Amino acid sequence: MDLQYKTADLLKPEAYPRKPQKIELIQTQMSFIFLTGGYVYKVKKPVNLGYLDYTTLEKRRFFCRQELELNRRLCPDVYLAVVPITMSLRGASEPKPRAKRRGRGNLICVEGAGKVVEYAVKMRQLPQERMMDVLLHRGKLTEEMIAKVAEKLVRFHQKAETNSKIAAFGKLDTIRQNCEENFLQTEKYISVSIPATKYEQIKSYTNNFILGNASLFDKRVSKGKIRDCHGDLHAAHICFTDDICIYDCIEFNDRFRYSDVASE
Repeated sequence: MDLQYKTADLLKPEAYPRKPQKIELIQTQMSFIFLTGGYVYKVKKPVNLGYLDYTTLEKRRFFCRQELELNRRLCPDVYLAVVPITMSLRGASEPKPRAKRRGRGNLICVEGAGKVVEYAVKMRQLPQERMMDVLLHRGKLTEEMIAKVAEKLVRFHQKAETNSKIAAFGKLDTIRQNCEENFLQTEKYISVSIPATKYEQIKSYTNNFILGNASLFDKRVSKGKIRDCHGDLHAAHICFTDDICIYDCIEFNDRFRYSDVASE
């Protein structure tokens, strides 16, 4: 099914069980995110970016389930379910008839009847004004709030899984691979967003740090500090509600998530 039609239909209130009054679409490199007021539906794009592969429906379903389970570690009340997006012929018997697909006689709906054409991660919608990056920009982030985030992360890291397979990702070869990959992927931005001299300074410092601290990295591995972490922790992924929600962890590549707790 054409991605353009899927996206267009999911911007219609009739495509959803509760028919929201307003639907907002946010796009990232890898996802379509539909904000409906009470709920968010995150649909993965059929892309292969090298470090992730969402090219088949089965892969997208698998990674939707991964996203649900992994993010429930820190946001159990926000990540609700993996739900099907279905297509059926207009006029067919179904409990929740919704969203006509223009000119093609098909119905596209979330959690409906018919053939499954896509999957989405269903989440509770978080208040944007309570995001850490927004509060920081407005000067409303306090030391106490930051301390509470740190306390939650400490508890999370203490319980996070670790084993010999995960620990191997803290070894020098993997750390070097991660860094080299970052530099390769940012080369195209030299003289665009970073001067060549700064790029080379950062690259040289990073390489020298890795070479000069081999024993430190070994100690971190032996002390059990390499764990199944969040993988993409920054201010835009932290929300201050009744509890602190730290969301949107890396589900698509274990190498990005298996890391030293100090990196977060």
